[in-house]
Amino acid sequence: MAMGSLSDSEDDFNPEINTTPLVDVMLVLLIIFIMTIPVMNHAVKIDLPRASDQPDEVKPQNINLSIDADGKIYWDAEVVDMNQLNLRIATAAQKQPQPELHLRAERTTQYEKVAQVMAAAQTGGLSKIGFVTDPKK
Repeated sequence: MAMGSLSDSEDDFNPEINTTPLVDVMLVLLIIFIMTIPVMNHAVKIDLPRASDQPDEVKPQNINLSIDADGKIYWDAEVVDMNQLNLRIATAAQKQPQPELHLRAERTTQYEKVAQVMAAAQTGGLSKIGFVTDPKK
């Protein structure tokens, strides 16, 4: 007697469904899906640079102001008196962005002259003053 058959003859129609090939196909499909789903979800993380659309800041031109030992005031290597200095400081204070005043004085310059120039810069509206010194040689 043959296994899995209801009748004794082998020529008769077999009403049972053989599920073994179906299970094999389903297992193969399951394995294929298990292997391909992580590949589909896999992403490479890349840190891309961020672009900025901010305009470049224009750096203001510095004002070089020098005072020699005799008390003469030089605006960018041009001799000026206190009235011209006040006018130039007022004009420079109106610029946007406001320039920085670089003050250079000799060692033997009287402090009173330096204080007058600083007061003129403050009164004129310049808020940035830098002192320039030369190291000893």
